[in-house]
Amino acid sequence: MGNRLVHRAYDLEPGRESLLREALAGLRRPQKELPTKYLYDERGAGLFDRICKLEDYYITRTEASIMEANIGEIAKCLGRLVALVEYGSGNCKKVRHLLDHLDDPVAYIPIDISREQLLHVAEQLASDYPDLEVQPVCADYLSVLDLPASKRPARRRCVYFPGSTIGNFEPAAAQFFFKHIRGVCGRTGALLIGVDLQKDPAVLHRAYNDREGITAAFNLNVLERMNRELGCDFQPARFYHYAFYNPGQGRIEMHLISRHAQTVRVGDEAIPIAAGESIWTESSYKYTLDGFARLAAAGGFKTERVWLDEQQWFSVQYLVPD
Repeated sequence: MGNRLVHRAYDLEPGRESLLREALAGLRRPQKELPTKYLYDERGAGLFDRICKLEDYYITRTEASIMEANIGEIAKCLGRLVALVEYGSGNCKKVRHLLDHLDDPVAYIPIDISREQLLHVAEQLASDYPDLEVQPVCADYLSVLDLPASKRPARRRCVYFPGSTIGNFEPAAAQFFFKHIRGVCGRTGALLIGVDLQKDPAVLHRAYNDREGITAAFNLNVLERMNRELGCDFQPARFYHYAFYNPGQGRIEMHLISRHAQTVRVGDEAIPIAAGESIWTESSYKYTLDGFARLAAAGGFKTERVWLDEQQWFSVQYLVPD
């Protein structure tokens, strides 16, 4: 057992002004919207953890089954002495299985926008993996490029992006994000990514409209966050959660629908919202394997390995810079 490496936290969390600026920009648009990343404050992150355990939310358990069945091969692809960067690390439960099978990993850099959860799980990881340097970064990961260097030299830097979070990006933004990751991992690095696949829309509908109402609470929480952090006067009871599959775009759309005509104060502005008007809070694109390969190629990556579940509902993919 080696000496525990004390990690250092890097706090670049977007502040109140960023939240206000982006919220106003979205709410002024003809199709009102709020940035998906703001769903994940401390309460939102906790609600999402509950969603991941729901029977109808297949994504988490299906991805876990793929990782379990192929972990030896996946770890071999990443190689020895790797510095592992995880975007949107959440509760860091997924990465533990990977860390357990990597050959002498040098560092783990979890990046997440929810500061409280990030610091808590980083402390746990630093305790459970005493030979691993844990360097949590609290930030909107699109803004992060120069990440902390590890004390021990790493042979390569690899990015881990599970959960099909890539589906939250519009295609053009996804291409930009791939280019960003390519800069982070460098010519010798790699990307291990979870990608949700196209399937029966009924399966998708159940996954985003759970009977317990947890997804609805997760969606509505963004309004409560706006009230808490920006002093807005949203009344969440005046909205309802609505999620549907848009087959033409190949995506789930998640909205908050206004039950009544109302006016909401955001900063110094009064935002009118008509009865039946929606605030778009999330997209979740579902891909074909060929379609995702083309998207990754446009961002500078080529697909080297793909692992699937038996139903071919989900994929874990290993990409390298092209």
